[in-house]
Amino acid sequence: MIGMNLSRRGAATLAAVALLGGCKMIPKAPDRAPPPPTDGPSDTTLPSDTQRHRVALLVPLSGPNASVGQAIANAATMALLDTNASNLRITNYDTATGAASAAAKAVADGNKLILGPLTSEDVPTVAASARPAKLPIVSFSNDEKAASRDVLILGIVPGQSIARSVAFAGTQGANRFAALTPTGAYGQRASAALMDTVRAQGGTVVAMENFDRSNTSLVNAARRLREKGGYDTVLIADSGKIAAQAAPILKPQGATGPRILGTELWSGERLVTTTPALRGALFSALPDARYGQFAESYRSRFGTQPHRIATLGYDAVLMTLRIARNWRPGTNFPSAQLFNKEGFSGLDGQFRFDDSGVVERTFEVREVRDGGTNIVSPAPTRFGN
Repeated sequence: MIGMNLSRRGAATLAAVALLGGCKMIPKAPDRAPPPPTDGPSDTTLPSDTQRHRVALLVPLSGPNASVGQAIANAATMALLDTNASNLRITNYDTATGAASAAAKAVADGNKLILGPLTSEDVPTVAASARPAKLPIVSFSNDEKAASRDVLILGIVPGQSIARSVAFAGTQGANRFAALTPTGAYGQRASAALMDTVRAQGGTVVAMENFDRSNTSLVNAARRLREKGGYDTVLIADSGKIAAQAAPILKPQGATGPRILGTELWSGERLVTTTPALRGALFSALPDARYGQFAESYRSRFGTQPHRIATLGYDAVLMTLRIARNWRPGTNFPSAQLFNKEGFSGLDGQFRFDDSGVVERTFEVREVRDGGTNIVSPAPTRFGN
């Protein structure tokens, strides 16, 4: 599911680029894809590099999550090509054959930074090899609990999107909130984000109902929430498909309220824009302005549509290149620069890491219209503090 933790049983298909301090647009792709400048691990330790920085990319390149991992690896290659970077050597390691062996090989090969792994369950295993060698990790997971000063989380954190929507709704007069949330980790994060944001802006959460994603459970929870009443805004913290089922119950035909809020999971889901009860609903998502050009270039080069979270690989490389301006090849990666308060610029907008190692992103707020969406609050172009 989009935005949720990826597991080996099924990966999420989530969410013109400028380097911080200098812009470089993605060029039109060549007719044929050039050979990727990345290396695969060999049976022996790679020879030392005196001119290039060694960076390991740990993603699943086989198994059930291979399509997502390969998309991230392809996007990382694109970032090197599009920036004409010659000072970075990225070596791919397949975590599907064993995260422990992949991490050990990455360390033995002399890499100084690890990009990956994809799943939160692989983070401790990779960290066990990386920490003794003082290799920082920038994981594509969105599991905040896995974060630390040397394990940074780059994946899309669900609570931030919800907080952005709730805060914007507050500026539009929303004051009394309710929520329909799934059981499990995603629902818990959604509930916490709602409670914290509403409390901070002086509002009230008057009702919450949980469901277990079966149709009967969802319908019953929506009916219980409707009967409670007393709220002007309700969060449906799940996918567009779930929202399309619940919205007509919470907001029957002809009703003017409540206003409905969604999550980053709604981005790109057609049911959101074709369900009458969701017209006027708000949700926040990563800015898509640069994604279209990236996707077109990706299709031209690799012949397939990229997974939405492939951009994580691209942006991770851009960030690394930005830091590499002040990084001498062969030396340890300057980890302190990962916590630059000004942040970094990428395909998915601005991002930076807080002191705990969790990514902070800028989101745009969209309003659902008949057959489409409209941006009602653009993503900030810089961080306020």
